[in-house]
Amino acid sequence: MGYAFDWVDAFTDQAFGGNGCVVVHGATDISFEDRLALVRETSLAECAYMIGSDVADFGVRYYLADKEIPMAGHPTIATVASLIDRRLVDMSSGQASFTLEVGAGVMDINVAVTDTGPMITMTQAAPVFGPRFDRGEIASIYGLNADDIIADPQAVSTGTPFCITVLRDKDALRRAVMDYEKLDIFRATSGVTRAELMEPFLVTLGGETPAGDTFSRLLLAPPSLPEDPFTGSATGCMGAYLWHHGLIEEPAFTAEQGHWMGRPGQARVEVLGPRDAITGVNVGGQGRVVMRGTLEI
Repeated sequence: MGYAFDWVDAFTDQAFGGNGCVVVHGATDISFEDRLALVRETSLAECAYMIGSDVADFGVRYYLADKEIPMAGHPTIATVASLIDRRLVDMSSGQASFTLEVGAGVMDINVAVTDTGPMITMTQAAPVFGPRFDRGEIASIYGLNADDIIADPQAVSTGTPFCITVLRDKDALRRAVMDYEKLDIFRATSGVTRAELMEPFLVTLGGETPAGDTFSRLLLAPPSLPEDPFTGSATGCMGAYLWHHGLIEEPAFTAEQGHWMGRPGQARVEVLGPRDAITGVNVGGQGRVVMRGTLEI
């Protein structure tokens, strides 16, 4: 049986930038095992599977190489870019608004045509701030020192939880190398499993280009690829963390990631609400379809 798919680079308007994602349409009857197998086959971080919805205009689910995740940013941008490319979203007025059901719930999506293509904005859920972690413990996972981290790392979720870790400068960010054994020890001693918390999201203030305000890396543990080129869900968590803790002066900024991997990506972020009562986070980016075809499984 064949399934139509699009391979989309998300958080970029250029081919081979940002983060790639395969979006499979009409995927309701694809098994859990085959969904994971496709992620491993593509060597991508995630794949998206369109399954329909009874509560939203569209429904999709996201998978890593070893599990489903409730919400993911770059697959959301990729999914919407695929829908637009297949003319399943009416863009005749130059803009569109609709809802998308993911594992974490229903998200509002807004699209506006720009000179470089559609700008896709998702509204991520109000952040849930979880436990704080010892700076030295998180630093040791990456071969860093406690003073390389400028604020207490904290679990934050706008759908998928990440440990947001703000580093002092890009030198520390470049030096970061994940020690998988120490990551396992951290998870074991903190009582937080991989299902409950993704790997720490490493953030620096100041972009890699003049257009950016932050620059980040997400190093991943097996069976995922070693590093994620752009992480939209973590970017929403990061925006909420920075605004809540007073590390940025304005709630709207430009986030960058992936440049050191040769896959530059960019997102427009706007944290909604006051610092002590955030109601959601807008994360916007573009997507470029670079391949389309039929999945034969």
